Amino acid sequence: MQFSLGAIQYYWPKDQVEAFYQQAATSQAEHIYLGETVCSKRRELKMKDWLKLAQELTQAGKQVVISTMALLEAPSEISVLKRYCDNGDFIIEANDISAVQILSQQQLPFVCGQSINIYNASSLNYMRKLGMMRWVVPVELGHDWLQQLKQDYINQFGDIDFDIELMAYGHLPLAFSARCFTARSEDRAKDDCSLCCIKYPEGRETLSQDGQVLFVLNGIQTQSGKCSNLINDLPNMHGLIDIIRISPQIEGTFEVLNQFVQQQQNPTKHQLTQLQTNGYWHNIAGMLAQQ
Repeated sequence: MQFSLGAIQYYWPKDQVEAFYQQAATSQAEHIYLGETVCSKRRELKMKDWLKLAQELTQAGKQVVISTMALLEAPSEISVLKRYCDNGDFIIEANDISAVQILSQQQLPFVCGQSINIYNASSLNYMRKLGMMRWVVPVELGHDWLQQLKQDYINQFGDIDFDIELMAYGHLPLAFSARCFTARSEDRAKDDCSLCCIKYPEGRETLSQDGQVLFVLNGIQTQSGKCSNLINDLPNMHGLIDIIRISPQIEGTFEVLNQFVQQQQNPTKHQLTQLQTNGYWHNIAGMLAQQ
């Protein structure tokens, strides 16, 4: 298995993003995803900045993928999407079906992002015909479902000739909305948000009435309150998953990546904390952790 760093889901200052990718260039991740996937108002880095980073990381020996938005709400966002798809050098991760349409019309290969709902072999084969070269598994699919889906695909359509990637660490992206929950949490209107999400580099926690972390608010994105951590399940993913994705956090991302790489080379039992979960993978409640 290989390892990837997913696109940064949060809104970080430009210098912090650039410093992160300087470390990524010498990290053990073979694949690096770049770009804004949550909110078009987040413009610390513009398209030319992302492409410059992509070129630098490619020169460092990484396979770079440009990630696109998961929820498009305006013609201007479609226009930006088309420009990314027309970049001419880098593969695109399509996180919205409109990106799939643009890329397939141009007969360009693409990565099918986890925000596109694929739950059966027929849908997977449809995407493959459109040009999908890699499938990022939706976060709510578990081990047994994925195993059965792969078998169904082989039975119906033959050998799988695309990579399968799984997000194995990070707060799970659960939903997107036209409303901005971070702005609302500060009693701001979405159109007058003052880009307040930059104050929350790991999102903003929401608690249940009994004080448990329930969700993380990240602009228009709602994430799991607990951080997914499938490190103990890595040995059981051989033959099922091709690429393991680590979702960037403000601190500790590369330490986590190194732990996953070490786990692949020399499996050991890791103790999960109370703020880590892997319930979906084991077909139990998403907030629960299977030790």
